[in-house]
This record gives sequence, C-alpha cells and structure tokens, in this order.
Amino acid sequence: MPTLGERIRKLRKQQKMTLETLAGTELTKGMLSLIENNKANPSMESLNYIAGRLNVDMTELLEEVSNMELREILEKAEILFSTSYEDLTDEYEQLIELVKPYVPKLTKGYEAARLMEMYSRCLSLTNTDDSEHLLKRVAVMYEQLNLTTRRASIGAALAVIPYRKHQYQESLDILLQERTKLEANPLWIDPLSRLDYDYLEATLYFAVGKYEDAIRVMEKAIQYSNRHKIFKQVDNLYRLAAAQAMMAEDEVKKEYYLNKLLAYSEFADDEDSKVFIYYAEIHYLNSYKKMYKEADRLYNTLSIKNITKKLFTPFFLLEKGKTLFGLGHYEQAIEKLKEVAIPEILHHPIDLSIFFEKDAYIALCYLELEQKDQAMETVQVALDNINKMPDTPYKKFIEKTYKKVSSSHSN
Repeated sequence: MPTLGERIRKLRKQQKMTLETLAGTELTKGMLSLIENNKANPSMESLNYIAGRLNVDMTELLEEVSNMELREILEKAEILFSTSYEDLTDEYEQLIELVKPYVPKLTKGYEAARLMEMYSRCLSLTNTDDSEHLLKRVAVMYEQLNLTTRRASIGAALAVIPYRKHQYQESLDILLQERTKLEANPLWIDPLSRLDYDYLEATLYFAVGKYEDAIRVMEKAIQYSNRHKIFKQVDNLYRLAAAQAMMAEDEVKKEYYLNKLLAYSEFADDEDSKVFIYYAEIHYLNSYKKMYKEADRLYNTLSIKNITKKLFTPFFLLEKGKTLFGLGHYEQAIEKLKEVAIPEILHHPIDLSIFFEKDAYIALCYLELEQKDQAMETVQVALDNINKMPDTPYKKFIEKTYKKVSSSHSN
C-alpha cells in the first residue's frame, strides 16, 4: 500500500506541480521533500494546507487507499477482466495480483465493491474456497448501495461456483434461492438480469436432467425476449433450444431455432452464431442421422479460419473424427480423435457427454481394426466418464457401444 508521502508525491506529479509550487508560502521545499519521502510527519494543519493546494479532500491523503487510486486500479482491472476467451492468457492471474494487496481495505463504495467482485470471480476460476465468502461480502456492499442489478449478478456468480465443480443440484438450489430473494425486491425490474437468470436456470435444469422444467423456462425466456425486443442471451437461448430439439430428435424444432439463430446472427453480425449453426448441422448428421458423407461435405464448405478459434476447434475436431470413422478411415479417425481435448471452460454435463463420445468412437475404430483389447480398454474409459451424467442420446450411444465392444471382446 502507498504511504502518505507516496500519495502526496503521486498527486503532485499527476497535477504536474513542482515541490516549490506545492510548498507555496506555508511550507519549505525541503520539508515537503521530507514528508514525501516519509522522513517527517506533517501536522494536521500542514496536511490540510497540502490537500488544499492539491485540490483534494484531506481524507484522500489520510485514507490508506484513496478514491482516486481505487479508480485507477479499477480501470486496469476492468481491462483485464473484459479480455475475451479467445485472447485470454494470464489476465485473470494478473487481476488477482493487482487487486490482492487492496482486498482488506475494500469495504465501501462502488469502486471497492466492483474490484472485490472481479477479484472474487477470478478466484472462483481457481476453485479456491475464498471466492464464495468474498462474493457474499460484495452482495452486501451492493445492497447497501441499492445497486439491484449488480446484486443480481452476484447471485448468479454464487450459483456458478458449485457448477464449475460439477455440483449441479447445489448450483440450481443456490440460483433458485437467489432468484426468490431478488423477486421479493420491488426494485428488481431489470429485464437483462432477468434473462441472465432465465438462461442459467434453464441450463441448470438440463444439467440435473429436469428437461420439462428446462424447456418451460427456456421457452418462456424466448417469448419474453421477443415480446420486449431484448436480445441479450437470445443467441444462447436459441442454441440451447436447438440442442434440446436435437436430443429429442425433433427436426422441425431444430430447424426452426437454427433459422432463428441465423436471423439473429445476420442482424447482430455475430460470426460465432453462424459457426455454431454449421457445427449443429454437422453434429446432427454425425451423431443422430449417421449420415457421414453429408456431414463431411458440409464440414468442407466451412472456411477453416472460422474453426481455429480456441473454443470451436475441439468441437470441429471431434466431428471430423466421427466422419472419418463413418467413412471407414479408422486409423485417421483415431489420430484425429486423440487430438480432441475438452475446453477448460466446459462444465455442463451435456457438453461433457458429447466429448465423452470421443472414446466410444475410438473404441469402434479399434474394433474395426481387430484390436479388441484396445477397443475394450478405450470404451471402458467412455463408460466410466458417462456413468454420472444425466440420460441423453450420448449416454445411450456410449452404453450401446460398450455392449457391442464387450460382446465382441468376449468372443
């Protein structure tokens, strides 16, 4: 933390004042230099004089962290925190190191609350237990400031902590509790945070296998979004709806929601949504229709620059491996599928189940190559991974593959 002398020197330099200018007629240049270098303690009268010359309140000098300093730290932290996933390297670690020295002094005011929020959210990504109680402190700070929208975001953040640990029911319980508190507050009328809660609630219902509740919340949110012409989360809601339609093998609904997503992507010039549509169509052809030639043809129409993004690459690698299997290129398929790694930001059980199919496809390739021991070993990995996941077509596929491989292995 900067000392009193350091704070005075920093403010003086920011205002491009010399020692002589700040000293004025009441102090000497030498005395001011001693104060700035922490070799002399100014009297309250001298402090009041210095504050007046710097055009700040004396409390700015006496506080261990001034509001000006907090605003500077906040500006740096916001830049680090807003780094997109594609560009993310160690920005969150940098933010933690930047804010950590100030945490004990972050007790009141918007700047303190926002810094504590970002710090806590970054901590939660490292699975530290500190993040939860710090976020609860932030919730109280926002409540004291009557910032209901920011308070709503903390409730969602609290629910995400167990979600990242794959404790889905606990995550849903926390979200529903937080939502109940917010809806009891007549000041909470923000439609944007409402849609955030709708989307998260729907995804969590899917995570715990309560598909009817998930569909109810999801469709209600889409109707609300369309009625009020609010587009936040609408792309995610359409993706969620299209994925649910695929799992239900409802091709009409799948096409309906993908077309809605396409219209949104053109309206918002959202390249990610366009790429998702390609992925969804390829995935549906591979995993549901087993139309591997058609999937491969569609894959080859997609510009390679759009599938080199950090998030999209593993999804498309997985689909390419499936098409190679379906086309009978078993050794190439194994090689491609072994390149697939689950993105570290994926925690939803349905997303994970999709990636757990990888080992089932590798096992089928080994089976076709008459390498039955390797097939059995690999499909066992897929089965072990999928056992704790909710019932989905992906789980059924892995279980079916296990029976096929196991039957062949025993003969």
